[in-house]
Amino acid sequence: MKVQKSFFAVDLGATSGRTIVGTLADGQLHMEELTRFGNALIEVGGHFYWDIFALYNEIIGGLKLAAHRGIDIESIGIDTWGVDFVCIGSDGAIMRNPLSYRDPHTFKAIDHYFNHVKSRDEVYSLTGIQFMNFNSLFQLHAMRSEGNSALEHAEKILFMPDALGYMLTGQAVCEYTIASTSQMLDPRTHELAPALLASVGLEREKFGRMVMPGTRVGTLTEEVQRMTGLGPVPVVAVAGHDTGSAVAAVPARDEHFAYLSSGTWSLMGIETPDAVINSRSYELNFTNEGGVEGTTRFLKNICGMWLYERCRKEWSEEAKKASNQNDDSLSHAVLQAEAMQSEAFRSIINPDDAAFANPSSMVEAIKQYCRDTQQPVPTTRAEICRCIFDSLALRYRQVFGWLKEFSPVSIDVLHIIGGGSLNKYLNQMTADACEARVLAGPQECTALGNIMMQAKACGMVNDIWEMRKLIASAIEMQCFEPTNHSEIWAEAYEKYLRIVGMKDER
Repeated sequence: MKVQKSFFAVDLGATSGRTIVGTLADGQLHMEELTRFGNALIEVGGHFYWDIFALYNEIIGGLKLAAHRGIDIESIGIDTWGVDFVCIGSDGAIMRNPLSYRDPHTFKAIDHYFNHVKSRDEVYSLTGIQFMNFNSLFQLHAMRSEGNSALEHAEKILFMPDALGYMLTGQAVCEYTIASTSQMLDPRTHELAPALLASVGLEREKFGRMVMPGTRVGTLTEEVQRMTGLGPVPVVAVAGHDTGSAVAAVPARDEHFAYLSSGTWSLMGIETPDAVINSRSYELNFTNEGGVEGTTRFLKNICGMWLYERCRKEWSEEAKKASNQNDDSLSHAVLQAEAMQSEAFRSIINPDDAAFANPSSMVEAIKQYCRDTQQPVPTTRAEICRCIFDSLALRYRQVFGWLKEFSPVSIDVLHIIGGGSLNKYLNQMTADACEARVLAGPQECTALGNIMMQAKACGMVNDIWEMRKLIASAIEMQCFEPTNHSEIWAEAYEKYLRIVGMKDER
């Protein structure tokens, strides 16, 4: 008898979201996007907020469509970006829209916290999380310092996927992978660290019960059932952090792999059985985030295709001002192909330099970096794109080398997943730079991981390796082998290190 089950995945990013149905039948996986929608920041009163009610409404819309089409949904899973959270009042209602990690109130909060509350060493030794000013710990510190009334009167604090799950089920939980992005979770105990909670004036009961990926949270409330036309469908806590879901979908054959989740951010790491927290990981600012089945995602955040996309957006806006509404030269295919015709390693930047965090003009920021480091200044679109791709590949080489140093096993292959896996030129450059075999795909890794964790929760797959085997059989990966240019890349890497060092000394 053919067994077929359908799973409803909500995949929310910082600029857009989707609802997707994944159907699993006799070892075959099929995915269909139901709805796609924007996720825009709201600026008011000097702060930036997410519209959680709009996101909830979009989820309801996707569920309505599924019901209208007669799709028999087995369960629902939600993944989002990390660190952000929602304050719930004593009456169970959301107190206000949640602040965004891009809000400027955290810019100085991290230094203030370390100067007046706890030391960097103490926080890293407890959490093993990479320091970023927008981590939840520093958001909470900033809100507490500013007398934020929502935080002051919060009965519960729920991370974004858990808050949306709460709106669907009425059940408050704290999913492990999303909690691990907060810089408040101790990976040794798999719980929020009491000392760090106390440092921002909070106690453990302010958060939901800790659950691991694959846990059934609850079922749709009667209100949601009435609105959507569905029955009491279960909501499953998948890997709520989108990168956690993405890494769960890496189609690796065994443990001898590293991954590069390539999108706005490039997240490069390995999967380890335990957190890696020592003086070397602290020095290099590596992070230990929660994974599925008790694993740790030991990784480094790299400013990825953000550089390229921001430049492309600037050029698009310039084209519109010039009344050239359909500038074909701005297509990915044209920009990337022309970049590869430009001189290699003419200009190199450090993609993670603070100058590229959120400049008013990314194009000018790149040019200024090159001026500051006495390099030829790229002027054409092709030269700027080539600078970005060369620099990303060299940064990947650096981080890949560190990962081999930390990994308890040999690394035989680098899996590139996410939207950036479609950039065949950068994939080949990465294989050459890292002198490693690269397997590119799938692009839809986050949704796949979300769906497969739901399938695991209902017993259709047994473990992560069965998940990965099924995904590998369902997608087509592209293989990129390193070419015989090791000396050229070694020379370019030396140049990269000199330039980064020169900039850091200024």
